[in-house]
Amino acid sequence: MTDAPAPASQPRNPLHGMTLEAIVTALVAHYGWPGLAERVPLRCFSTDPSVASSLKLLRKTPWAREKVEGLYLFMLREQRRGPRGGA
Repeated sequence: MTDAPAPASQPRNPLHGMTLEAIVTALVAHYGWPGLAERVPLRCFSTDPSVASSLKLLRKTPWAREKVEGLYLFMLREQRRGPRGGA
């Protein structure tokens, strides 16, 4: 018995296979809640922040989810470039 066809492979899409929870957790680990709230000004990031409250809002608010996903992609690009400047 076959269910839905297998999803097309997306080897070049860094969001493919990432859960929203994993994205938020990675952003918090990288920027911290204050840094995340500064970059994406949402109350769920600045007032009593938690992953659960953030997920609740992001699942209901497409424009906010897009901003968070965009910041995640930006963070990945910055990490790939490596540390800036020299010492």
